[in-house]
Amino acid sequence: MSSLPLDPELESRIKKGTEKISENMHIVANEPSLAFYRLQEHVRKSLPPMVEKRVEVVQLNHDLQGCLYDVEYGVSAVKSIEKAEESFSNIKELMKNALIFKQQLRQEEMKRGKKELTSSSVYRRLSAHISLADYSSK
Repeated sequence: MSSLPLDPELESRIKKGTEKISENMHIVANEPSLAFYRLQEHVRKSLPPMVEKRVEVVQLNHDLQGCLYDVEYGVSAVKSIEKAEESFSNIKELMKNALIFKQQLRQEEMKRGKKELTSSSVYRRLSAHISLADYSSK
């Protein structure tokens, strides 16, 4: 081994280079654990808001299903009303006929009422006249 005098500048450069290589080797050796630490940190920060959003989405989905059921029920009710149009038309016709028949009955009753009044008064006069004539002839 020869002991050659080294240049102090060269010695400092070698020392800095070996330190950099050692630091890089340390970083490369610890890279997986640093990555896992960063992943754990990210999960710990982002997981609670994600869970809250998931709960909110589930609740909104439940509410949306309820609204969808209501809308489908309303649509089926409207369609059933459309199907009932013929029945309503029949009811309308029957009501018109009933009103016409009622008016005809009123007119008949009024005619009968007038005839009864006139016939009853004529009948009274006639019966009174006959009864008086019967008593006078006896």
